[in-house]
Amino acid sequence: MNPPIQHIYDLNRLSAAGDDVVVTAKGDELVQLARWAEVESVTRFEGRIALRRLSQTRFSYEAELLADIVQSCVVTLDPVPSHIARNFARILLLTTGRPAGGSETIVLPPDADDSPDEIESSRYDLAIPLLEELALAIDPYPRAPGVTFEAPVPRPAPEESPFAVLKKLKPGA
Repeated sequence: MNPPIQHIYDLNRLSAAGDDVVVTAKGDELVQLARWAEVESVTRFEGRIALRRLSQTRFSYEAELLADIVQSCVVTLDPVPSHIARNFARILLLTTGRPAGGSETIVLPPDADDSPDEIESSRYDLAIPLLEELALAIDPYPRAPGVTFEAPVPRPAPEESPFAVLKKLKPGA
């Protein structure tokens, strides 16, 4: 499935000072986003991204994701609103155009993942990491406040099997 929103950014035009970018979804994009995320609705989706050039082929992507979604309670099916707020960071490593055989020491920020995200083009979709973080933040089993799941009470086993009762009805039994 294609991503519900896109924000293509050419990392080649990023200066040493960096850039701050805001990615938001509005109108029909929110509807598509809800369908993509498999939730009832998305009323807000906003990402604030700070891009920095670390070297010729490495870029820092630091983001704050803010989203408001509505899901169905797994017990009552009532609407359950959720506010998602996440901060995350990634290192983007451009794999094309890298000097052959060059070994570059990679220093990661403390809050970054263990390895950089390898990208093949300087034209990068800034919305993809935001969508990934949204998908990870969605509660797979949302419950309305105060609702608990109670397992159904098992019915007591019949004292006599229905087949035993039928056998008694048979002539000569």
